[in-house]
Amino acid sequence: MADATLKVGDAAPDFALMDETKTVVKLADLRGKKIVLLFYPMDFSPICTEEHCAFGPQVGKIAPGADTVVYGVSCDSPFSHAAFKKQYGIPYSLLADTTRKMAKAYGMFAGEEPFNCTKRGTVVIGKDGKIAHYEEVPMREARKVDVIAAAAAK
Repeated sequence: MADATLKVGDAAPDFALMDETKTVVKLADLRGKKIVLLFYPMDFSPICTEEHCAFGPQVGKIAPGADTVVYGVSCDSPFSHAAFKKQYGIPYSLLADTTRKMAKAYGMFAGEEPFNCTKRGTVVIGKDGKIAHYEEVPMREARKVDVIAAAAAK
C-alpha cells in the first residue's frame, strides 16, 4: 500500500486500532465527533515525550468540548503505549498502528529503514468524517499546543 496524499475535504480513511488497554478504537464508532490525531514517531523518544508532556496538561485547549476526542498514534505496541501513558500521565488514548496501515493511509509513515515509524503530524477529522486539517512537521521539531488548538477549533 502506497502512502496516501490527503487533502482538506477528503474523506478520512477508516481505521480500527487497539489503544493502550487493548480496546479497539474504530473511526466508524466516532462519527459525529471531531477527532484530533496526533501522529508521532516513538514512545519514550525525547521530542515525543516533550510533546506529550506539553499536550497532556493542556488537552482542554486541543479538545475543549465533549464533541472532540484526541488520540496519539504511533507504530508502537499497546504495551509500550500503556507504559508511556502511565509514566507521563498522558490523559488521552494512544493508538497502536503496529501494521503501519493507518500511517500509510494517512500519509504519515516515515518509510522503511532507517525509520520504519510514524511521521510527526496532526490530522483533524471533522464531525462529517472529512479531513478538516492536515499538517506534517519535521521529525525533530515539537509541535505547539496553540497551533494544534487553533487547527482543532476550525
